[in-house]
Amino acid sequence: MRSLAGVGLSLALLCMGAGAAPPSSNHPIIGVWRLTLPDGRCSETYRFRGDGTSLVTSAHEVSESEFAILEKPSDKGFYRLDDKIVKDNGKQDCSGEVMKVGTTATNYLRFHPSGQIFLMCADETLETCIGPFERVRGEEI
Repeated sequence: MRSLAGVGLSLALLCMGAGAAPPSSNHPIIGVWRLTLPDGRCSETYRFRGDGTSLVTSAHEVSESEFAILEKPSDKGFYRLDDKIVKDNGKQDCSGEVMKVGTTATNYLRFHPSGQIFLMCADETLETCIGPFERVRGEEI
């Protein structure tokens, strides 16, 4: 994954395996999450739904994706997240990029024990991560 600025933060975009089952209703990813750029000028909101779809808003961009995530973390404590963009309004995200339908990505999530924040990483280390993504309360998913 690219650096925070280059990632286009359009992480909304992660790859879906064919026929993957949706996450359990108590999976820690389910809900609304927000990532704010370090300079505070833009933020992205991720709505991970229980049916295995997500809705992401980032600056002027609105995209939808299908995702698959492991039910349990790996021995290293990361959840593998595969995502595929299935809809996009063609507008620029927080980094100025425009995401394309069909874009896929695999990332690794590391949740804080509180369940209120997570980091999104390029692999199962904490060396190339963005975040924190913070849980948003009081918004519908």
